[in-house]
Amino acid sequence: MDAKSKRFTEPRSPKRVAVIVETDDSWGRGVVGGIVDYMRVHGPWMLLVDPRDRQGRPQLPCGWKGDGIIVRLYNRTQAEQIRATGLPVVNFERILPAEPWMEHVFTDEIGRAKMAFEHFRDRGFQRYACFAPPSTRYANTRGERFQATVEEAGYRCDMYKPGYRAGRKMGWVEHLESAGAWIESLVGEDMPVAVFTADAACGRLLTEVCQWTGVRVPDEVAILAGTPDELTCNISSPPLSSINLASQHTGYAAAALLDNLMSGIEPGEEPIYIRPLDVTCRQSTDILAIENTNVVTAVRFIRAHAHQGIQVEDVLREVPLSRRALELQFQDALGRSPAQEIRLARLAKVKELLANPEMSMSKVAEVCGFSNASRLSIMFRKHFGTTPLTYRKNVTNM
Repeated sequence: MDAKSKRFTEPRSPKRVAVIVETDDSWGRGVVGGIVDYMRVHGPWMLLVDPRDRQGRPQLPCGWKGDGIIVRLYNRTQAEQIRATGLPVVNFERILPAEPWMEHVFTDEIGRAKMAFEHFRDRGFQRYACFAPPSTRYANTRGERFQATVEEAGYRCDMYKPGYRAGRKMGWVEHLESAGAWIESLVGEDMPVAVFTADAACGRLLTEVCQWTGVRVPDEVAILAGTPDELTCNISSPPLSSINLASQHTGYAAAALLDNLMSGIEPGEEPIYIRPLDVTCRQSTDILAIENTNVVTAVRFIRAHAHQGIQVEDVLREVPLSRRALELQFQDALGRSPAQEIRLARLAKVKELLANPEMSMSKVAEVCGFSNASRLSIMFRKHFGTTPLTYRKNVTNM
């Protein structure tokens, strides 16, 4: 075999990459899936996935020799151990301050907060709260960002403040008593309260608190989790609505950034921010917090039939109002017109169908009442800032 043939047949030596990201939830598994997608095209890589110490804590094994690290940093001790390796590092978590020796790929917290607020606002909520107890699972900024978003819109947001530091061990009963007193202080008025929780674990705890205190979900308290762990959300009672994060995209972006660092390419000066995808609506927020019965009747009719190509005239057959009166009542209750509500409901149906990769774009357009796939794509991009195909790729690769 000559030198030229040998050059093309010899395999490249794989890069050794540690992925210190827990795979116990949907987000972590999605991130690892995105890293694997990148590796398949740009590898070969040899992955060390989710290493832990004897206590089950995420930790790089002593003596491990590699080329780069992708990590979800939780504490200063962990950060110093990783820094001591001298290897290129990409971090996912905002708990520690950003430092120049590592690079960052973060979920867009402003986007997450706005998406949560809009989900509640679209259902007519006027009262808001945030349940984000001190924890080593997430940064304090997650709850603070939701509070700021609510207040910027002119509403009040009650924050849960249990009075203990992150990492303190609390028993289940102590959690229930502390959070239960807070929840009971929120209910009692005529209108239900919308509660954003920092993650799915917090959301599930809050549903248990509500059961323990006799508070009804979603009739008195509607709960939306800030992360999408499918198992936790579905075993909660009632099932939890959640923010759907682009974990696959996050993992792919982190892998691409680490590959550049390992190749000696200088990174950008700012972190990479990944926008959340959408809200998965389950029973915990399946309510219209609207006193106006005409608007409630109209909205329920729209959401049940929007994909059938209905118009405002069809809605008027369901409520005893003139078109002008209905429009005024919609603006007062929801801040939008009946025609806008129809468009939003049709696009929500589009998102639901895009999760099925077997359904063609033309069929999605037909089922949702659009004249063709091009018209659907224009409307979808105008409202969500991305194309239906890009959205489908993100949501079906989770």
